[in-house]
Amino acid sequence: KGVMVKDARILILGVTFKENCPDIRNTKIVDIYHTLQEYTPNITVFDPWANPEHVKHEYGIDIVTSGIEELHGRFDAVIHAVAHTDFQQLDPRDFLSDPRTGVVYDVKGTLNPAAIDGRL
Repeated sequence: KGVMVKDARILILGVTFKENCPDIRNTKIVDIYHTLQEYTPNITVFDPWANPEHVKHEYGIDIVTSGIEELHGRFDAVIHAVAHTDFQQLDPRDFLSDPRTGVVYDVKGTLNPAAIDGRL
């Protein structure tokens, strides 16, 4: 879709090890975060299940845990990383600054295929 990773604004939905659980031990989302961080500092991680202090202490990552509505229309790409029940009611394209050119990637394979651009 022509979105360059360099300096892109990226939203990662979820950081916990598995859905609907606050456990952050052994989460692979941190690997995604650090890989993307090589290309852009503009990464926001949203997870209402995770404890922000624990994530900051363990991984050095600041996360957002509330106010998801404030994130609408701000990103070039959205990565649906954890299949929290809370996220199933969201339209990931709402977070894109341009829904026609923005990218939605579904790591967990739980979103409607019509709403995404790629998945594992």
